[in-house]
Amino acid sequence: MIKNLIIFGTRPEAIKMAPLFIEFSKNNDLFETKICVTAQHREMLDQVLDFFEIIPDYDLDLMRANQDLYSLTSDIILGLKEVFHDCKPDYVFVHGDTTTSMASSLAAFYSGIKVCHVEAGLRTYNKLSPFPEEINRQLTTRIAEFHFAPTFQSKKNLLLENINDRSILVTGNTVIDALLHSVEKIQNINNSEIETLKNLLDFSKKIILVTGHRRENQGEGFLNICEALKDITSRNSNVQIIYPVHLNPNVRKPVFEILSNINSIKLIEPLTYPAFVWLMNKSYLILTDSGGVQEEAPSLGKPILVLRDTTERPEAVKLGTVILVGTDKDKIVKECEDLIENVDNKYKKMSRLKNPYGDGNASKRIVEFIKSLI
Repeated sequence: MIKNLIIFGTRPEAIKMAPLFIEFSKNNDLFETKICVTAQHREMLDQVLDFFEIIPDYDLDLMRANQDLYSLTSDIILGLKEVFHDCKPDYVFVHGDTTTSMASSLAAFYSGIKVCHVEAGLRTYNKLSPFPEEINRQLTTRIAEFHFAPTFQSKKNLLLENINDRSILVTGNTVIDALLHSVEKIQNINNSEIETLKNLLDFSKKIILVTGHRRENQGEGFLNICEALKDITSRNSNVQIIYPVHLNPNVRKPVFEILSNINSIKLIEPLTYPAFVWLMNKSYLILTDSGGVQEEAPSLGKPILVLRDTTERPEAVKLGTVILVGTDKDKIVKECEDLIENVDNKYKKMSRLKNPYGDGNASKRIVEFIKSLI
């Protein structure tokens, strides 16, 4: 029997790895699959685990106040030494570009364990954007034995870096697996957050969902974003902005200072995953610097304005499901108003485009690939 250990630490990782765990669990005659969480993000991670009904086998519980990358990286490597000794996995699965993924890959390498990288091959080739994610994923690539690329562009990036073609599989993105599962599941659950949102939102207006957390946007970037949102509502009486504000103080300070007490802007606390999926589905338009949202929203027919100057997901830009606006106030306002006003032209064209990131079967493809190695 093959022993798998899936490691993640943040909410986005948990969302994207949950369907893979579920798929492996359908094949318990071939695989023993366990979960280890680093809890790089504690509360937000636990919400996802509860929703997908996943109980970790190992929990490093590493989240600390004011934690920096130095301590987090070293704590993950040291914490996993004991986990690997106990679990003795044949394969370690990591996701994407977090510090958890990079440090877990290095720890697995030290222990002689093969690493499988889910969502491999995304690149900006800018070390500082996103920081530290770009270097995290490049380092993980050098360590990984197998690379599960979400798109052919991602595979092309890996081939250009001399990664063996036979070690790469284009799968689509597991986030679409999770999204399609979740959209169906939330139809049949009682959720207090969703009920609160129903009472908060004015459905006679176009709902604009905003999220933001990137380090490179903190400071002047977030000031510009907030001023743009303020302008959008003052100039367009037919919109309502809802903004689940990230817990990072560097994000919360400018957002609450600039956007509080504006009737058409609702600042709320971060949402659990099911409530966020529900809100995405009810939104007219989404402004975000999140990589996962760039992938998810096209499956719901929602145009995206990306609050970043670069993106490691160029497929969506090329296809036209997202528009890069960065933190340029005037550009954010212009593109937003264009989508508000040009419904029959620009908006409908964007919303009807096929999602370039998958069809909901990425996890199945990964499991079948690992089966072929037995």
